[in-house]
Amino acid sequence: MPYEQHLPHLIAVSWFVLCWWGYTRYAIWKGGSTPCLASVLHLYRHDWMCRLLMRDNRIADANVIGNLERNASFFASSTLIILAGVLTVLGSTERAVSVLAELPFVQAVSREVAEVKIIAVAMVFIYSFFTFTWCMRQYNFAAMMVGAAPMLTEEQVTEQERKSYAERTARVISMAANQFNFGLRSYYFGLATLAWFINPWFYMLATAGVVFVLYRREFHSDVLAVMVYSPLELGQSRQGQGE
Repeated sequence: MPYEQHLPHLIAVSWFVLCWWGYTRYAIWKGGSTPCLASVLHLYRHDWMCRLLMRDNRIADANVIGNLERNASFFASSTLIILAGVLTVLGSTERAVSVLAELPFVQAVSREVAEVKIIAVAMVFIYSFFTFTWCMRQYNFAAMMVGAAPMLTEEQVTEQERKSYAERTARVISMAANQFNFGLRSYYFGLATLAWFINPWFYMLATAGVVFVLYRREFHSDVLAVMVYSPLELGQSRQGQGE
């Protein structure tokens, strides 16, 4: 009987891991051949770095890198606050279980199962914290590369070296941005994990919903269409879809 009672939870957790890992691999694979936010933004970063090497005043570029790093720092700090709250709830599991039991549609579970759910939420946000902090470090690397970029007046630097430097710097910034994206995804899936406290089937539904939202935003969002097409091309594309 205990195994039969825990089977829905095991299925839900397996579905959660499959959706998270599977969508991450799918997005990387599909992004290699289909325009998505990550691939299109990398092209913009490459253009940004090429233009950076054409000017001597790079204060604005350094400020942009700093702003991007501060975004990651904000989420890293917020994650620590969330983890503190989760650990506080873990210390008063019985009270949390009694409060949840009074809500409609919430499946009653034992204290041990409730603690496993809380630990699962904590693990998701621990991953998020490590991801955001690694993102911050990579933006630090990008800032140093921007500072070390060859000046326009350095005639001994060849055009090929400048192109190579712009590409490497753009790749570092894109790697940092990808880590930031992974951290945001963990927030999405962390919120889906909260549905597990209601019942495992709703947990599976919320996980599938997160995957759908992520897919729509990364591959079929309006902002992606604007970045891929010019305003004239975008209007013609929409007219064609209407026809």
